[in-house]
Amino acid sequence: METFGERLRTAMDQRGPLCVGIDPHAALLARWGLSDDVAGLERFARTVVEALADRVAVLKPQSAFFERFGSRGVAILESTIRQSREAGALVLLDVKRGDIGSTMAAYASAYLDPASTLRADAITVSPYLGVGSLRPAFDLATETGAGIFVLALTSNPEGASVQHAVSPGGKTVAQTVIDEISQLNAGVSTLGSFGLVVGATIGKTGHELSSVNGPLLAPGLGAQGGTPDDLRAVFGESLHNVLPSYSREVLAAGPEIGDLRAAADRVLGEVRTALG
Repeated sequence: METFGERLRTAMDQRGPLCVGIDPHAALLARWGLSDDVAGLERFARTVVEALADRVAVLKPQSAFFERFGSRGVAILESTIRQSREAGALVLLDVKRGDIGSTMAAYASAYLDPASTLRADAITVSPYLGVGSLRPAFDLATETGAGIFVLALTSNPEGASVQHAVSPGGKTVAQTVIDEISQLNAGVSTLGSFGLVVGATIGKTGHELSSVNGPLLAPGLGAQGGTPDDLRAVFGESLHNVLPSYSREVLAAGPEIGDLRAAADRVLGEVRTALG
């Protein structure tokens, strides 16, 4: 069975290191001239998939923007995931789940079990009930060849108060998360399937990422203020494992398919230059 890390490395090598979010929030639907309802949601998601799923490495639907429409929104999310994967894109479902015991196992089953209609290639999770609480997700990902991206150093202003807090052992909370994920990828020769989310706008923080041996999702680029050149300051020697993520910078170019493709090509060119 091919692992998520192996599939991601192949996709990044063949299509380029780019993740594009699918974030159908109300303001973006309005910008596209779409109604803020299920019909607008379906049109938006279908257009993004048609424009980009056969050309970018990863598409990242934000589950909340589908869930807000209830069961009909979730049905569209299921369709978006399926169509994206059929077109060749890897799907990273942005759900940021985090819980304990059987509840975490249920979340993992919902998004990673091959029998689930919501099955994605990878999901985002939150480690702030302890990295160990995510064990059911790690185990199912290993069993099914899926991936997990764990929040580590986020770019929101509130994040630093928790992530940069220092434990009695002298490590920051974020470094503890980084080190535990590094252990899960130890010995993998291509690319580990357990990644981290590290904001592109955080600058130099002194955290050590060189041993992660897994993908490093870098949101915050484009409309959120981050630039491709910021990636060098944040990731240093780990640039080869960085997966830059754009949402509004690309999506705002819609609704025309050609314009979406041109925007994706433009930012991909910029990140290729920055990553060398």
